Amino acid sequence: MRRLSIAAIGLIALGACGQRQPAVDWTPIPRPSPDDLVPQGIAYICEGRKEVAVVYAKNRASVTFGDKTWRAEYQGLDGGGFRYADATVEWTGRDELVTLRERGNQRPLAFNCRPTRRIT
Repeated sequence: MRRLSIAAIGLIALGACGQRQPAVDWTPIPRPSPDDLVPQGIAYICEGRKEVAVVYAKNRASVTFGDKTWRAEYQGLDGGGFRYADATVEWTGRDELVTLRERGNQRPLAFNCRPTRRIT
């Protein structure tokens, strides 16, 4: 009887160790071309579960974070990245990892932002 208990505990422990959280199935959502005339929105989830919503259209991005919205213009970037900025903020990064930062402030408002879904 004692062997069965030890064996049962061992199986339970092995089963618990073998369980993993399911992997997040992340499919990249490409940012539209800066020249695209048709507005396209993308919702991003950032570090700390912060959300940024961005609508891209004709060299501009309307970036909403919390109760603020900024209208930023496309600034371009080398090496496959991008940058949209206005006088107060910049939305910069690559399609799969983006940061929202107040200009002149080293600490970002939102970082490690990943696109999660299309919005209208």
